[in-house]
Amino acid sequence: MMKKLSVLFLLVVLPIIKVYCQNAPEFDYYVTTPDRKSLLTHNPEIEHDFDEQKAFTINVDEKIKYQTVEGFGYTLTGGSAYLIRQKLTESQRKSLLKELFSEKEGIGLQWLRISVGASDLSAFPFTYQEKQKDIFNLSHDKTDLIPLLQEIVKINPKIKLLATPWSPPVWMKDNGSYIGGSLLKSHYGTYAAYLVKYVRAMKTLGLTIHALTPQNEPENPHNNPSLLMTAAEQSDFIANYLGPAFRKAGIKTKIILFDHNCDHPEYPIEILKNKKANPYIEGSAFHLYAGEISALSKVHNAFPDKNIYFTEQWTSSEGQFGGDLQWHIRNVIIGSLRNWSKVAMEWNLANDKEMRPHTEGGCDKCLGAITIDENGHNPNVAYFVIAHASQWIPPGSVRIKSNESADFPNVVVLRPDGRKAMILMNSKNETQDFIISDKNRNNKLSLEAGAVATVVWK
Repeated sequence: MMKKLSVLFLLVVLPIIKVYCQNAPEFDYYVTTPDRKSLLTHNPEIEHDFDEQKAFTINVDEKIKYQTVEGFGYTLTGGSAYLIRQKLTESQRKSLLKELFSEKEGIGLQWLRISVGASDLSAFPFTYQEKQKDIFNLSHDKTDLIPLLQEIVKINPKIKLLATPWSPPVWMKDNGSYIGGSLLKSHYGTYAAYLVKYVRAMKTLGLTIHALTPQNEPENPHNNPSLLMTAAEQSDFIANYLGPAFRKAGIKTKIILFDHNCDHPEYPIEILKNKKANPYIEGSAFHLYAGEISALSKVHNAFPDKNIYFTEQWTSSEGQFGGDLQWHIRNVIIGSLRNWSKVAMEWNLANDKEMRPHTEGGCDKCLGAITIDENGHNPNVAYFVIAHASQWIPPGSVRIKSNESADFPNVVVLRPDGRKAMILMNSKNETQDFIISDKNRNNKLSLEAGAVATVVWK
């Protein structure tokens, strides 16, 4: 059953023209088109005669299983939290949070990535211990981020938080700056203790940090904030400092390494080869600003006992809805899942019409999944990218086998309730017919050029 969307969506998402074929009554599909005439529309009807001879057949085989999927989400940046808390009325905020995080009444987000200290989409750079003599303090996050997270946990107690630092306190770095520099070897232990304090402090506030990456984009020292951390340095830090510190403190937070681009799969592989670091590592995280999504499989194949996560991809304020929809569905959703990822996440949850807040030098073109303005909130392309997965692929779903082509990428999961869900895209420039073949039963579907569909059936 289609979950409730905001009134804005209901006004936009109207049925289209006429029925073209009959399927089993439990066969449902939800479609988004590049022209936005359909936005998560339930069973849209198009004026088109189904051509079985030209239809592309997708064969589904639930006997062949791959990874378990844990969910989908965004990064809740400090700027996102500020806008949602300070620029929406209480009723607008509660409505938005229910729409985003409720499993029954919204799109059911299951993961949030948050920054340890500031990210580049905070209003200014900060950490929780600005000077060495200072006492560790979460005060910068207690105005907006932490209260918002506490509200979210009440709506969805099963939400998983992935924490990522953009920079350690500057006094721990060799350049004394928020931008770039490296972590001083003399402060490896200090920084590990800092991260222990963070996980414990969040726990006292009712917020469990499910997993932590040691550094956001460790090969990008140019952002504000940022830190350069080579594979050798991260390996040493995990093996000899962070891993032992978590174990000694009894912290169950998982350590996920890398958190950067697909062009350097050798980075996580090098660390996983470290026999001392390996036992502390739960998996590897990736972005796709460089390289190919197949790099995830390269790391999985080298260490199949370690999990794979896709944790960030931005959409640009200068991008086009249709093109971004197709690229992100192909790569972030279908591509990452087909390459063993358990999680797929887009970048920023929210910003305003001017792409703010951000630090000086931080991203000024990062389009949020939603835009907050004087009238409330409006969805952007990243909203629909994630919603096509999060609404119908619950945690515990298992990816199963299906065939695809370059024009018709897809991924299929077997859900815990026994139903199947497929995310499918027609990247051709004309309407395409599909036959979904499963257990000797065929269901028929037509998709307009560039359209994306989530299909659910029993």
